[in-house]
Amino acid sequence: MSKITFVLASTLLAIVGVGNAYADAEAKQGYFSIMGSYMDDDKDRGVDDAINGFTFGGGYALDEAWNIEGMYYSTEADASGGALGNQTLYGLGLDLQRVFRRSEHFSPYVFVGIGKSYAEIDGVGDFNGETVSGGAGFLIDLFSSNVALRGEWRARKDTASGPADDYKDNLFSLGFQLPFGPATAKFIDTDGDGVEDGSDRCPNTPAGARVDSSGCELDSDGDGVKDSRDRCPGTPAGVRVDANGCGVDSDGDGVTDGKDMCPGTPKGAKVDARGCELDGDKDGVVDRLDECPNSRAGAQVDIKGCEIKDKIELPGVNFESNSDRLLPGAESVLNDAAATLHKNPTIRVDVEGHTDSDGAADYNESLSARRATTVHDYLVARGVAGDRMTVRGYGESRPIADNTTSVGKAQNRRVVLGVVER
Repeated sequence: MSKITFVLASTLLAIVGVGNAYADAEAKQGYFSIMGSYMDDDKDRGVDDAINGFTFGGGYALDEAWNIEGMYYSTEADASGGALGNQTLYGLGLDLQRVFRRSEHFSPYVFVGIGKSYAEIDGVGDFNGETVSGGAGFLIDLFSSNVALRGEWRARKDTASGPADDYKDNLFSLGFQLPFGPATAKFIDTDGDGVEDGSDRCPNTPAGARVDSSGCELDSDGDGVKDSRDRCPGTPAGVRVDANGCGVDSDGDGVTDGKDMCPGTPKGAKVDARGCELDGDKDGVVDRLDECPNSRAGAQVDIKGCEIKDKIELPGVNFESNSDRLLPGAESVLNDAAATLHKNPTIRVDVEGHTDSDGAADYNESLSARRATTVHDYLVARGVAGDRMTVRGYGESRPIADNTTSVGKAQNRRVVLGVVER
């Protein structure tokens, strides 16, 4: 069996025996190669060009770009009719390869190398020397990426493996390359978040987003909105937030619910940092409702913010003629009066009933007392304590206007709350 036949047979056996490796050696993986060679020899060797050689190599992929490879080569060359006889040329070499596009279907490479050469020349003797070489080659994936077809051109300078000072040969090789041994696992991170796809529980994370060890975006303040979308980082625990991670402001007053001490503020109302409406004169009536702003400090005021003097007037509290039944519209006035008394719990009042001068004085006094009682009972029904009020019917005895005119009489028919204690 010739050497070239041996090479081809060995290659076929290797292809059958290796089925679980990649064609191109990956970083940190070894490989071996077997190639048949055609030598375009230096004419000074005195032999014919021939396809009668082989190269066996073993290498290691240092990283994605570089391989280091050792080899043994041998060539049988027939004498061309000159002074020299048939020759057996063989040697050892060491190459450094620069590989391009290692993981692709077609991978070219270039190399430089050094070596030791030997020549056995029939009838002349044995010689040895050193070699330097360089060249280029390629790898093409075959057989579902288990084997690569390898082709190579090598320009070799042999310093002394023969009678001449040096020889310059060109070798053209073709064969196969197969990887072996475990390869360094490729780190695949499709979304670029630093977490390998196999461990990434949240694929397709936005570029630049900070993630935890499982590949999911961080939510540093725990508000349910990821940091990359959170416009209000540092939200306190338990605060309800919107889609932007900012605290919800249900009443729209500019103060988030978590800080709002006065929820439900009317839209457009001016508020302080606590979310409560402003009360410029500190009288307990917010500016929006205060009809008497700038009340003196400490003054007791009604629900409209006006100071309570000696009486709480009840304008609009009217009754049916010659009756103690309230006319429509009186309720809203009495409701405000009840609210004023609740706002000022220390105030005690006389519920005073008054009439005009029409009719008998005794009857008017009785009618005014009944009307005062109606107001008293209405206020009690609105939660004002009964012992804070006394009922008095003054009849026509305390007019405030002229009883000879209709306007004056209307003013005299009244019920008021006279302040008796603060």
